[in-house]
Amino acid sequence: MNKIETFEQFLAGQTPSIEITDFIINLFVTLALVALVSFVYVRFGKAASNRRLFAKNLVVIALTTMLIITIVKSSLALSLGLVGALSIVRFRTPIKEPEELSYLFLSIGIGLGLGAGQRAVTVFGCLFILAVIWLRGRWKKADRESGMHLSITAHQKIEDLLDKIVDILHRHSDEVNIHRLDETGTSWQGDFFVSFSDYSRLKEATAQLRLLDPGLEITFLDNHLL
Repeated sequence: MNKIETFEQFLAGQTPSIEITDFIINLFVTLALVALVSFVYVRFGKAASNRRLFAKNLVVIALTTMLIITIVKSSLALSLGLVGALSIVRFRTPIKEPEELSYLFLSIGIGLGLGAGQRAVTVFGCLFILAVIWLRGRWKKADRESGMHLSITAHQKIEDLLDKIVDILHRHSDEVNIHRLDETGTSWQGDFFVSFSDYSRLKEATAQLRLLDPGLEITFLDNHLL
């Protein structure tokens, strides 16, 4: 018997044995943890996109990861097959917010840990991370309550547009944070987190922005509506 036949018999002889009771328990634990992660993301996240819509994807990602790891963890043949299958997958939707990527990794980590049977470590690690996020969110809650999300879109190229917008916002608002910038050859879009002490300063900032280009699309959105 040559080495190739021995290796083929080794792969064929590996049949993963999955305890259905543990699998069901891990499924519900995964669901509970990722539901908590989704709640924390919606409540304390700062992404300018629709956080509720994105949070729904975290549940599917965590459960799918847990299922895959449970199936392939005890079979080298299935593990190799998984590597081959993933090599043809292409994700064409870019992640524009680093915060979204961190929550994706957390959800995948939950699926990996519970799929590998590391229930206690996964639960403790997840709860610890969420506690840190919650404490940080509570610490900055007062600042975020009074803020608004500002989206500005320009359909033509304006020289030094970002510098001009930031200068106007700094002169009329109490706080300015840049969340996202998208720029092409013919358009420009920026998302900001701003805070105004009163309505008159917001109105004045809007008027100054209009002077840069009457065609600017300017949208103010209350932080609680995201």
